[in-house]
Amino acid sequence: MLGAIEAGGTKFVCAVGDEKGNIAARVQIPTTVPEETMPQVFEFFKQYDIEAIGIGSFGPIDVNPESPTYGNITSTPKKGWRDYPFVKAVNEAFPVPVGFNTDVNAAALGEAAYGAARGLDSCLYLTVGTGIGAGAVVQGRLLQGHSHPEMGHILVRRHPNDVYKGKCPYHDDCLEGLAAGPAIEERWGEKGINLVDRAEVWDMEGCYIAQALMQYILIVSPKKIILGGGVMNQTQVFSSIYKYLDEQLNGYITLPPLSEYIVRPGLGDNAGITGSLLLARQALQVKKLI
Repeated sequence: MLGAIEAGGTKFVCAVGDEKGNIAARVQIPTTVPEETMPQVFEFFKQYDIEAIGIGSFGPIDVNPESPTYGNITSTPKKGWRDYPFVKAVNEAFPVPVGFNTDVNAAALGEAAYGAARGLDSCLYLTVGTGIGAGAVVQGRLLQGHSHPEMGHILVRRHPNDVYKGKCPYHDDCLEGLAAGPAIEERWGEKGINLVDRAEVWDMEGCYIAQALMQYILIVSPKKIILGGGVMNQTQVFSSIYKYLDEQLNGYITLPPLSEYIVRPGLGDNAGITGSLLLARQALQVKKLI
């Protein structure tokens, strides 16, 4: 029995399951402050005899095991969570191996193992929701160096009709600042779900996402790109992404048909929690090797 935590900006999803990603039970808990959220997380897991826990967390986080702040959420603007020692808190409640990575890296891992990228040794998972983040699997392993990728904060060229200043508290008009859900709502005065019939909204959104995908393709060259998150539930944006990406690449490289190459998650809303189970499995395997 393995435990999994998908820690998102608005909600935590906690689950227990097996090493093959099968979920036996799950619960959803609002993300407020650690003093309120974490006791509910611990109460859920106390019901089960778990051997390891995997955490896929919103970031930025410290994923360097050699760092003195390994396992911490770091410079998040989310109230109460800055510098929160996530792994330490979980280990104090449950002295079992803990796997720790970003929520998008966990989702990429889940999709590579059991979802839209199954059978491939590389993929990129981009989530567009409350924030924007991406995780990548390259040659069968999560892409990670000095830290984890922060692909949501790349700079993009402005759409010619966009005068919105941007919502990122660090960069204003980076990709997240221009294209995440809160930016859509502030720019247009309505949540995206209420803007379904506004073609100009999704044309602009597709322009920004396509620019980001072009950069990821040219640098990482994934074999599949998976777009998840609440904003991507507005599937009308996909045609805009394909149009702009095709224009921007301008025949420079050859890709599969874009409707087959850039897709929705094969695991649906379970990509992140399934990947977190796999992080738990990896942590348990490392312990057995020691």
